[in-house]
Amino acid sequence: MATLAKDEIILEMKNLRTYFYTQEGELKAVDGLSYYVRKGESVGLVGESACGKSVSALSILRLIPYPPGIIVGGEIIFQGKDLLKSTEEEMRHIRGNSIAMVFQEPTTSLNPVLTVRRQISETLELHRHMNKEESFQETIRLLKLVGIPDAERRANDYPFQFSGGMQQRIMIAMGLSCNPALLICDEPTTALDVTVQAQLLEIIDDLRAKFGTAVITITHNLGIVARYVDRVNVMYAGRMVETARTEDLYANPLHPYTMGLLASVPRLDVSRKKSLRVIKGLPPNLSRLPPGCAFQPRCDYAMPICEKEYPPLEKVGEEHYRACFAEVSKLQKQQK
Repeated sequence: MATLAKDEIILEMKNLRTYFYTQEGELKAVDGLSYYVRKGESVGLVGESACGKSVSALSILRLIPYPPGIIVGGEIIFQGKDLLKSTEEEMRHIRGNSIAMVFQEPTTSLNPVLTVRRQISETLELHRHMNKEESFQETIRLLKLVGIPDAERRANDYPFQFSGGMQQRIMIAMGLSCNPALLICDEPTTALDVTVQAQLLEIIDDLRAKFGTAVITITHNLGIVARYVDRVNVMYAGRMVETARTEDLYANPLHPYTMGLLASVPRLDVSRKKSLRVIKGLPPNLSRLPPGCAFQPRCDYAMPICEKEYPPLEKVGEEHYRACFAEVSKLQKQQK
């Protein structure tokens, strides 16, 4: 991966391996994942369901349920310290304070028997040592910041009294309550209509610019990636297959899986009569991965070596890396 100044990087993941031990055997949810996040940068994590995106994010906060899950190896360096070597007490101070997470489904993430005011103020009192009056005033400010109307009154409402979009705004307010250095957004716009999606993404992007918070966005939506992300990490079967700056990845994808993902997105500049391309087959069972490259059974460019060896992540451009044995020129020719 790229060599960067240590003071430029806020998070660096090195060869992370998170496995689940089930009745079917060892399930390699994340298997040798490495990437970095700069201060104030927005990084996207994309890929099909069950490729390990959310598990890798939960690993950062050490929230993997044990049993059956366990982080079996690797390093997660946050602000110069390996989180995997931190004590549980140290992690409690980091979660919600230095690293915050907006979970995928706000309906199940918010406590239904506590008011919104209490759920936000609890974090402020614990991490920022505010008294009740200070935490209440800060809660109101945060709710206004994310666009909750009539915040003074609605702060005393319960989660079920809010729509899905408003609940997600509350989750964003909670995530930003302690001015974290890193915000992880796991599918922040799931099940929301497109208008609300745009509003929430603009809020997150504006707050990132305002506070200098680094953001990791986990999503299936490549439109979100194109608009709001500086750099994209593409995952498949628990591993990184390609990473590049957003504009470079969209203009010049160099992994067959990335090419398949982008080709499956509807485009306004292409005739409606042209069918969308699909990636043949299904993602592999992570407890029974094929030898060699996991994408090989679905790949149009597979070669004999792909069945035996997993390709290393190699540099193919400035901050552009991919894990594939296929010739770059062959893939570029296919795109023309």
